[in-house]
Amino acid sequence: MDPIIQRVEFPGHSGAQLAARLDMPNGPVRAYALFAHCFTCSKDLLAVRRIAADLARAGIAILRFDFTGLGSSEGEFASTDFSSNVGDLIAAAEFLRGSYEAPALLIGHSLGGAAVLAAARDIPEARAVVTIGAPADTGHVLKNFGASLPEIERDGEAEVKLGGRSFRIGRQFVDDVRATRLADSIAAMRKPLLILHSPIDRIVGIENATTIFTAAKHPKSFVSLDKADHLLTNPDDAAFAASVITGWSSRYLKDDRPQGEEAIERVRIMETGEGKFQNAVQAGRHRLFADEPPSVGGLDTGPSPYDFLSIALGACTSMTLRIYADFKKLTLGRISVDVSHSKIHMKDCLECTDEERGSNKRIDQFERVISIEGDLPAEIAEKIEEIAKKCPVHRTLESSSRVRTVVRKAEVAQQR
Repeated sequence: MDPIIQRVEFPGHSGAQLAARLDMPNGPVRAYALFAHCFTCSKDLLAVRRIAADLARAGIAILRFDFTGLGSSEGEFASTDFSSNVGDLIAAAEFLRGSYEAPALLIGHSLGGAAVLAAARDIPEARAVVTIGAPADTGHVLKNFGASLPEIERDGEAEVKLGGRSFRIGRQFVDDVRATRLADSIAAMRKPLLILHSPIDRIVGIENATTIFTAAKHPKSFVSLDKADHLLTNPDDAAFAASVITGWSSRYLKDDRPQGEEAIERVRIMETGEGKFQNAVQAGRHRLFADEPPSVGGLDTGPSPYDFLSIALGACTSMTLRIYADFKKLTLGRISVDVSHSKIHMKDCLECTDEERGSNKRIDQFERVISIEGDLPAEIAEKIEEIAKKCPVHRTLESSSRVRTVVRKAEVAQQR
């Protein structure tokens, strides 16, 4: 199951109901984002879905929607233009503002990138803007109309083939994109800007990124999507774009709530739908993956469950020893702990009693090797082993623990 996806609708600039998906994180929401897709694309474009899912896993809820007349949204596409797309974006921001929280992050792909640049100054809560393969001039899209452009200018509208599909385009669209001065909007935006663009983009050339970067005020950043095509059809390209957006935007979004400010809440683990075993882990403000290695069918995107147990034992050991050294005012060098896990038979357990070794049962064994930099007198080494056994996780693993399980019906996530 992917991060929870809600189907929502809201009125666009003309009052037509626009279809949308809201990708919600597994755990607390750090911020809301708004995603504008490319010209004649939809919210369900593969790259859009991948980026939205990855951002949701980082705690960012992201609304992606179909512009008027596209995908599952109402309205006539032939009656829309670039200005109406900007109006739909502002309506989407208003929907988030009224129903959830105003978007702190605006992301636009291709002509959607141009739209977020134009809309950004009308969404005051937006703290940062991201464009992916965006044109610096909205009139750039007219190059894709080919021989249909003269027909539109002569007859008022015409069928235009884009991406293997036919769309009826009206003259108002042509006039509107020609009249739009995007450079003015970029200069007036005054919000942090991240520009993602491929140097081999054949739809919107890399020179567009240069023009946008030059027109924008600082802070502004550019990252090359090396070897990517315009639609980011390679999953690795979409994943890279998502990771860059997540890392860059963190400077401008509020942090996840840290542990320790209040009582530590539950750790949540949820399947992501990627691979067979990948799970998203939310622990306080920390988000990571749990997985298995490829040898057992996993993607190896995070520690395995037993790795996490070993991490808990090793970290607790190191922290316990440091607390002891500080309390006793001992000069103790840097501590490192290596932990390995295995399954052994009772008869092979050196620490077990004779009675226990007589059993044929298999048990879990964690081998812990503690290394300390610098000189270590023998009497201190013996004490360190004694203190290590007082580590709370050590005690938990060696004592009998109880696990109370409650099974409940979860709210079903909406499917795409």
